[in-house]
Amino acid sequence: MKQFQTESKRLLELMINSIYTHKEIFLRELISNASDAIDKLAFQSLTNPEVGLDRSDFRIRITADKDARTLTISDNGIGMSAEELEENLGTIAKSGSLEFKQKLADVKADESAESQSASDGSPIDVIGQFGVGFYSAFMVAEKVTVQTKAFGADTAYEWTSSGADGYEIAPCGKLAAGTEITLYLKPDADDENYGEYLESYRLKNLIKKYSDYIRYPIQMDFEHTHTEENGGSHTHVETEIVNSMVPIWQRPKSEVSDEDCEQFYKDKYYESENPLSVIRVSAEGLVSFRAMLFIPAKAPYNYYTRDFQPGLQLYTSGVMVMDKCADLLPECFRFVRGIVDSQDLSLNISREMLQHDRQLRVISQNLEKRVKSELKKLMDENFDDYKKFWNAFGLQLKYGILGDFGAKKELLSDLLLFRSAKEKELIGLQKYVDAMPDGQKYIYYAFGENAEKLPQAEPVLDAGFDVLCLTEDSDEFVMQMLASFSEKELKSVNAEDLGLPDSDSKKEETEKLEAEHKELLEFVQTSLGDSVAAVKISEKLKSAPVCLSTQGYVTLEMERYFKSLPSSEGPPMKAERVLELNAEHKEFAALKTAYGSDRDKAARYAKLLYFQSILTSGVEIDDPSQYADLISDLVV
Repeated sequence: MKQFQTESKRLLELMINSIYTHKEIFLRELISNASDAIDKLAFQSLTNPEVGLDRSDFRIRITADKDARTLTISDNGIGMSAEELEENLGTIAKSGSLEFKQKLADVKADESAESQSASDGSPIDVIGQFGVGFYSAFMVAEKVTVQTKAFGADTAYEWTSSGADGYEIAPCGKLAAGTEITLYLKPDADDENYGEYLESYRLKNLIKKYSDYIRYPIQMDFEHTHTEENGGSHTHVETEIVNSMVPIWQRPKSEVSDEDCEQFYKDKYYESENPLSVIRVSAEGLVSFRAMLFIPAKAPYNYYTRDFQPGLQLYTSGVMVMDKCADLLPECFRFVRGIVDSQDLSLNISREMLQHDRQLRVISQNLEKRVKSELKKLMDENFDDYKKFWNAFGLQLKYGILGDFGAKKELLSDLLLFRSAKEKELIGLQKYVDAMPDGQKYIYYAFGENAEKLPQAEPVLDAGFDVLCLTEDSDEFVMQMLASFSEKELKSVNAEDLGLPDSDSKKEETEKLEAEHKELLEFVQTSLGDSVAAVKISEKLKSAPVCLSTQGYVTLEMERYFKSLPSSEGPPMKAERVLELNAEHKEFAALKTAYGSDRDKAARYAKLLYFQSILTSGVEIDDPSQYADLISDLVV
């Protein structure tokens, strides 16, 4: 028995126990090796007429024998000589595929691309690069035999090994060129069911999962039982091709309709509804890749939970190497589903992790632009569908604005929708700006589903300006993060200076009234105590007697949001509340009269006006019973 090199022996033990995340990966690796072997012979067939084979002759075959507990993967590819067996399987991490790929690159540098194409016009490409995939078989097998005959050779050879102890090579009676790998599966244990890899349905599922787009047919035998009219039955075996071979995203657009893509989406993701958009990408350059992405019409039930796993399926040369690659798209577009396929990616030894993120960044940047462009197109050309998207994923875009300190706000700002107080429907920021009349300086917003009913919004609307209604707890933070859009500052209707046409004259008038009623304002603030940080005459109130605003960074909406979070150590974040009074309203006149004749009654009026300002602002009253007692007391 020949011994593996000491380094190879250690690598084999490490690989069997540590490198691969899932044992089922072994089938993917062996099928990929079989595909590589066929690729090499297919390449020879382009330049050597004596090969006498075309693409339709090649195949990979999977055979399970439950009685013998063996699983066999065979191909009619290039095969190996005794020397190649020694070199490729006797030295772990010696990759014949990598060497072939390097030679192929040298040939391509000297000859035209046309002469290097397979018979169907697609370039020859080999999957394996590291030379360790074959040894993944030992994760499930206690013994492995490889019978192989090099194309054009007279003698076949058998390689046999039971793992790290070593291997043997001897002549065998295999007649046809190609390779046949037989795995003698380990006995089942309490925590491992190796016998599952002998079940046809399990093997078929694994092939569909990992190797569905290998370019050569993968054949399996399936038993079919038919019931006869007399009540008897008979069983026969049929050979089926279990892989699709050419993925839909690799086919030319002229051969794949939108309906085909939509059906693929529904079949793959078990959806009953078509996606809102299909994005097809064929990119050449620093990193060449193809992609097919889908924008769903609805969010998965667990989308906004920690259980949801975002990411696109990542393929290389038809082999699925990662089921959920979250790095292919930014977090703000985590709702996108789809597939990316590139043969330019550098993978690690197990093909399960990416080796260099530079290539990934190139793909990610390209896809980010394509998704943004598609969403903007949907918004501009099919607003009804965009509203459906917004209802499902609008909150995700808002989170994207806030994430990473606003790094994506320029990307996402023109995709946001808010309810227009004027139009009573959702509009984008650009539509708001386009409709701004002459003289309007700011984009105005207010918190509430019907923000137009807020006292603070009245002067803005009366000036002919629209107000955007904020309805989500995150909206206030979004506006703070954006600060402006299309060179227009975003301004809350609670702001002290609204920039309205009559602001200057109104400000002068307010300053005179505050000076005139200074003692009354101080009395109201004293009566309310710590409930308010200031009391003043309002510049913005028209028909309403009172409103509640804030000073400083924390707004009422922020206070409410932080209050809704799970309790944490330290005092809750509080807004500095400002009570604004309408000096021209009859309720202010009643307060003023009470202040002159009955200070106790005036104090109760002050509290009543404060409660009224809370209610009109949409904020909950901390002590409703106090408000009820106050009403009862004043009525009596």
